[in-house]
This record gives sequence, C-alpha cells and structure tokens, in this order.
Amino acid sequence: MAEVFAEDRQLSGASLDDRRVEALSSGRERGAGIRVVVGETTGFAHTADLSEAGLLEAAEAAAAVAREGGGGVRTVALPSRRPCRPRAEILPADVGKERKLDLLARADDVARAAGRQITQVQVGYGDSRRRVLVASTDGVLAEDDQVRTRLHVSCVATGDTGMQTGSESVARTIGFELFERVDVDQIAGAAARRALAKLSARPAPSGEVPVVLAGGSGGILFHEACGHGLEADHIVKDASVYVGRVGELVASPLVTLVDDGTIAGEWGNVAVDDEGRPAARNVLIDHGVLTDYMWDWLRARKEGRQSSGNGRRQSYQHLPMVRMTNTFLLEGADDPAEIVAQTPDGVYVAKLGGGAVNTVTGDFVFGMTEAYLIEGGRITEPLRDANLIGNGPEVLRRIDAVAGDFQMTSGSCGKDGQTVPVGCGQPTLRITGVTVGGTAA
Repeated sequence: MAEVFAEDRQLSGASLDDRRVEALSSGRERGAGIRVVVGETTGFAHTADLSEAGLLEAAEAAAAVAREGGGGVRTVALPSRRPCRPRAEILPADVGKERKLDLLARADDVARAAGRQITQVQVGYGDSRRRVLVASTDGVLAEDDQVRTRLHVSCVATGDTGMQTGSESVARTIGFELFERVDVDQIAGAAARRALAKLSARPAPSGEVPVVLAGGSGGILFHEACGHGLEADHIVKDASVYVGRVGELVASPLVTLVDDGTIAGEWGNVAVDDEGRPAARNVLIDHGVLTDYMWDWLRARKEGRQSSGNGRRQSYQHLPMVRMTNTFLLEGADDPAEIVAQTPDGVYVAKLGGGAVNTVTGDFVFGMTEAYLIEGGRITEPLRDANLIGNGPEVLRRIDAVAGDFQMTSGSCGKDGQTVPVGCGQPTLRITGVTVGGTAA
C-alpha cells in the first residue's frame, strides 16, 4: 500500500497575563507525509516541499525503506526546501485582532470582579484551520477541513491558606461563532469561583470512599482508564487488560461506552480520519459487554477487517496510529440529585484534571481539581486537590447509578509523542468505591 497525506494547517493565538498581552501569534504549516507498506515493513517520509519533484523524492525514499524489509517502522525525514510562510486564511481570521483581545480583557475583568482575593488571571485564546487530503493505492481519495476555536481562563486566589488555582475552558470544532453560543462571563466566573472555593477547602479524605462524578469532565477518567486499553495497537501487542475479552462482561450493565468522531462541533469531530476513512460511531462496551476495539488501517488489515475510522496523526510529519475521537458513556435513567441524596458519605468530583493509566494492568491516577465532601446525602465543604487512584476494569464494575444529564468536554490526548484533540464525556454517575489520595486522617 502507498499513501499520501497532505496537510495545510494555520493557527493563531493570543494570551493575556496580569492584564498584559503576553503573546499574539499566527503561523502556517504545510507538507505531506508518504507511507509505503510492503509486507510487515513500513517506510515513511515527510516533506514540506509540495512541488512534484519534492513529493517524488519523498515517495522514492519511503518506498526504498519499505523494500528493505525486516519488519518494524523506519522514518526518513527530508529537509524543507522552501519556508512555510504564515497566511491568515482560517475563518476566525476574518475577525480582527482587536475583537479577540477585547474577549480576553472581558474575561479578565469578570474573573477579577469575582472577589478581591483573585490575584492573578491568565486568559488564552486560540484558533486553527486544518485542511487535509488523503490518497492511497487502496482507492482512498478524501479530504477534510477542520476549524477549531478555544478559550481558557485560569485564576489564582490568595488567602490565609496560601495560593489556590481554578480554571475553566471551552473548545469546539467550529469558528468564532463559538462566542455567540457560550457566555464568556460564565467561563471566567467559573474559573474564579473554583479558585476562591479552595481558599476554605479542607483536606480530602484518604482511603476508599464512594465517589460521585459530575457530568462532563469525569469523562476523562474513562478516556484514560479504559479507552486507551481498547485501542487495537495495544491489543495486538498484548499490552492491554482487555485482550481477548470481546463478548465478556467487563463493566456494570449500566455502562455503554462509545467512540464517535461524527458528533458535529465536539473537539474530536472529523469528517474523515487521517487515513481517509469516514468518521464513525463505534460502540465499544454495550451494557457492560465488550463488543469491539478501535482500529486503524494497519491493525485492521492484519485482522482482515475494516478500519473503524480511528487512524489519527498529529501532523503530516507523523505516522497514523489508533486514537480516540469523542469517547463517552451514554446517559442512564437516574436523577443526578437523587444519586447524591442516596450517597450517605463520599466525595463529589465536579472537575477532574489530568491523569495517567497503565494499559497492561488498567491502573490509573487522576487529579481532582474541584471536589466536595458528601455528608448525609448532601454536598458540603470543598476539598483540596487530591488524586483518584484505582483500576479501570474495577471502576467500570463498581458503577451502580448513571444519570441523564450527559455533558461533553474537550481535551488533548498524548500518545507515543503525538498529541491530537479529543472529546470526552459522561452523565453524573456513582462509583461505589475509589481510593482517594487525600491527607485527612
């Protein structure tokens, strides 16, 4: 198989720190990656020279490597023959820089107005337009045009307990119309409130406790704790706890896990993946039963099946690999308020931060960036930042309530040195027991 992946990516961004514009930038990156597969060997070359001569040179280099055989992957990077000049062609470029900076200043003002204890505010804006064209000897000829826009607000509050932080962001695969659909004041206010609440926070409990995850940001737990373990490259390398378990009950019957790149506007939305296969809705776990994995072309070829539309790459300089798009748990029938009311004691997690997972064992660690104590079926005092520690398959089995208030959030997923935009989400749900790494006795 031979494949050409051409990309034209334009970006712009601005940041405000301590009421001063710290950065105002734009750029453009264009090039092509050429992949040649012969047997079990992959040859890959990339170039920023999109002339016919430049593309032919890259193709010859990739084919020569593939013909050497011996298995594995080898990469040939060709030097750029001409500079990539920035060019403002993305849709948000029609919006003046002054308007974008006004957006940052407005968010800064709202955050500072939340309380005199807010001592620092950082606001960041970014947009991008990514146009791709994929052609291969498999008969693929496909293209996509992805426009993404985002805003992030981070606050620092200072009090008797020291400095505490809070943040909030919004990101969608749409243009500047994002700010006609969301309230920037609410985003800035939420970031400030999180920081202020932590000034009076108490230490989080330590040990295993029931945990209620609020709808939305808790989805990152399932992205990491089981999503990566369902990517076919981990499966074929026998590096996942889910190897050979299709058809088995691996989660609570309340759990249906889906990866879906077709959801318009979400951060992981694509028309085609980076191998030119149409985005698809893939049910991975259906009412607790593992039904399938996520596949790219290379892994699917070895199994004699079709790609699931999960071949993604960071840029034309990278080989595609199996990656998630928008991964989420479907909503259930429970009432979110009742889930809390029926939890005598525990922890309510309103926002999860970053985390890590060992796909071989399923063990994970996540940071809680906004959490509260549950006492007598009521959400009470805010808690200081702490970790959630557990095992993915075990957590899936311990879900005993799922609400109907489904929400999605955006994020960036890193894997093997590549980062791609993804969405994740879930409704409010309860896990009967997860270890909280707090400091309270």
